[in-house]
Amino acid sequence: MSAPAPSPLAIVDAEPVARQEEVLTEAALTFLAELHRRFTPRRDELLARRAERRAEIARTSTLDFPAETAAVRADDSWRVAPSPAALNDRRVEITGPTDRKMAVNALNSGAKIWLADFEDASAPTWANVIGGQINMTDAYAGRIDFTDPASGKSYALKPADELATVVMRPRGWHLDERHLTAGGRPVPGALVDFGLYFFHNAKRLLELGKGPYFYLPKTESYLEARLWNEIFVYAQDYVGIPQGTVRATVLIETITAAYEMDEILYELRDHASGLNAGRWDYLFSIVKNFRDGGPSFVLPDRNAVTMTAPFMRAYTELLVRTCHKRGAHAIGGMAAFIPSRRDPEVNKVAFEKVRADKDREAADGFDGSWVAHPDLVPIAMESFDAVLGEAPNQKDRLREDVSVTAGELIAIDTLDAEPTYAGLVNAVQVGIRYIEAWLRGNGAVAIFNLMEDAATAEISRSQIWQWINAGVVFENGERATAELARKVAAEDLAAIREELGEEAFAAGRWQQAHDLLLTVALSEDYADFLTLPAYEQLRG
Repeated sequence: MSAPAPSPLAIVDAEPVARQEEVLTEAALTFLAELHRRFTPRRDELLARRAERRAEIARTSTLDFPAETAAVRADDSWRVAPSPAALNDRRVEITGPTDRKMAVNALNSGAKIWLADFEDASAPTWANVIGGQINMTDAYAGRIDFTDPASGKSYALKPADELATVVMRPRGWHLDERHLTAGGRPVPGALVDFGLYFFHNAKRLLELGKGPYFYLPKTESYLEARLWNEIFVYAQDYVGIPQGTVRATVLIETITAAYEMDEILYELRDHASGLNAGRWDYLFSIVKNFRDGGPSFVLPDRNAVTMTAPFMRAYTELLVRTCHKRGAHAIGGMAAFIPSRRDPEVNKVAFEKVRADKDREAADGFDGSWVAHPDLVPIAMESFDAVLGEAPNQKDRLREDVSVTAGELIAIDTLDAEPTYAGLVNAVQVGIRYIEAWLRGNGAVAIFNLMEDAATAEISRSQIWQWINAGVVFENGERATAELARKVAAEDLAAIREELGEEAFAAGRWQQAHDLLLTVALSEDYADFLTLPAYEQLRG
């Protein structure tokens, strides 16, 4: 007896959530199944290639610009496609998850762009995956609003010409969506997020004078960019919109991608919009890839690694140089400060730091930058207005003065800072608090006046792992050990219990978060992504 033919639809296995039938139509599930059938095998090959490349880095402790693509880098003739009008001015971008309140506030924020995040700022519960899609469609239909149940305050959209342009970020290639299968296996989360958003909104966005625009996260090579380009070509033909309608901005947030910026833009050149310099994931990637590299690759406390560090300057200046040479936007990093409603002095100091950071980016040639809170939009806007004036961007600044060598991108030992005991405590505190919120379905979390997302948790647990395995000795004479990490984590958990009280503590997922952090921070085998074991514990 022959095996049954595979279903032409992606199969849903989840407790239904409100309005999911609007998102998971038969036509949309057919599209997802086709994306999965055509492109998941190549995704699998590229994930295997990541592992091979990581093994090579472990052997050599170095990276270089790829020899096989030297001609692409040397060819001065090619450019990415001209920017559509809706993406030409990107001087301030606000980031955040796609819950209803954030959607209204981000669109109304005064920022030019909203990075609508299905990735690091969103814990992928089924309610978040489907609810985010509904909120995006409602926003484009002009029917989104929100009333805060706690305060009773109502939120509604401003007129269409005052709203931010949306650039949507799907999940990275490594995460599957367990609630949707096709051909007997889970559909990659990236294809689910991209596919549902594109299928339901591409044509409507064109009618609104915009388009389906995307941020591509966690990219590690130009071959991964090539896969996305193939997906874009297929998807545009499938729904019957012109080739080149899709535009993608790639986050250069892995150390391997930093050596392939030209190539990534080249692979996406008909669909490319720009590159972005992401900070925490970039540092996480350095630790992950060079964790066997000895003392010269040990990073100090995460907050001591600023964008002015020599190897970070090399990375950001190369990004601006590469983007402008190819006619693409260069987008700067995140201002993650969350203003305090109680402490004006904290705000004053933080706002000055944000202003200095955005002034530096604008002066370096970036065309825009990220903020995490609406109150930071005017500050960032002032910095870029001062440089851009009426111009939409500064892509004409070619930064031909910039010349970056392969070694400068990984010159970690040029840092004038060391890991500290306070840094270990902070890594534990942030890790436990973020993971606990994530396990409850909240991926964007205000911790110690900073908006934290999964990238923060990754660098926190990675630094604990690295410091222990490198045998770091802190300034107080204590050596980084598993026992010390357990002691700090136990003390923090006890402090949280005392602060919250027994009932509130028990209602959270604090013990589980504590245990998961220690598992990924202390395990001999380094987990590629914290969110992989965390997803197994995520409810819903």
